[in-house]
Amino acid sequence: MTSETREAFGRVGIWSSALHGSRANDAGKEAIADAVAELEELGYGTLWIGGSPSPDDAAAVVAATHTVTVATGILSIWDHTAEEVAARIAAIDASARGRFVLGLGVSHGPMVPQYAKPYSAMVAYLDALDAATPPVNSGHRILAALGPKMLRLATGRALGAHPYLVTTEHTAEAREVLGPDALLAPELSVVLDTDLDRARTTARNMLGMYLRLPNYTDNLLRLGFAESDFEGGGSVRLLDALFALGDAEHVKARTREYLDAGADHVALQVLTADEGGAGLPRAEWRQLAGALADEL
Repeated sequence: MTSETREAFGRVGIWSSALHGSRANDAGKEAIADAVAELEELGYGTLWIGGSPSPDDAAAVVAATHTVTVATGILSIWDHTAEEVAARIAAIDASARGRFVLGLGVSHGPMVPQYAKPYSAMVAYLDALDAATPPVNSGHRILAALGPKMLRLATGRALGAHPYLVTTEHTAEAREVLGPDALLAPELSVVLDTDLDRARTTARNMLGMYLRLPNYTDNLLRLGFAESDFEGGGSVRLLDALFALGDAEHVKARTREYLDAGADHVALQVLTADEGGAGLPRAEWRQLAGALADEL
């Protein structure tokens, strides 16, 4: 990976599952377009379209922006064939001028009826992207990766890895597996609320779903957490390790911890009590941009 690629991603980005333009009505699409244009102006390096987006979602965000990197975070390999994705990305690239990155993941067994041999399925999918006309080469893709095997694949077959719901310890371990050259861009969920009890409630409302998915719980167990940490939506110890809870200065400090642990880029997902993270928290995005100005 070149220094230009690292610079294109920036140190801090925004991850949001609300950027699904294909799922919105006309008013919703206009709101998304306006929001991503502002995020670009605020200086965020990359906009991550979260929650199993489609290529059409990415196309809409690319069309509404001019310079910011746009990435899927993460497109499920079970939802779209490699050939379909490659054809759609060729159209996106015509207007993206190389600033679109395809984030790919294997999703989760409880969510995908055909889920089987996820590592082999990813290898086959990458092979198909390589063979497509035109291809989607390794310099335009990044992999959702938690364990060492998928992290190693991300090193050889993609720009690097985009781990979700991970600690700083995982970031340090991932950097060792990836080596110095691959991109490492973990997601970090944020609750801007100085009432920590309330902030933890907001975090638990989001975390509960993920604690039912073995890929995440197995990874957390590998990191030293216990089954008891998963009870009640997550122990305080687990929440404090996975989230940035507090004011903007605390989020800045937590972001720095991930960067110091080996991340090249941190994708911030802002959760709010009233929207459960599903809306467009533009006031919070502005507040974070102010606090993180020296990182943007």
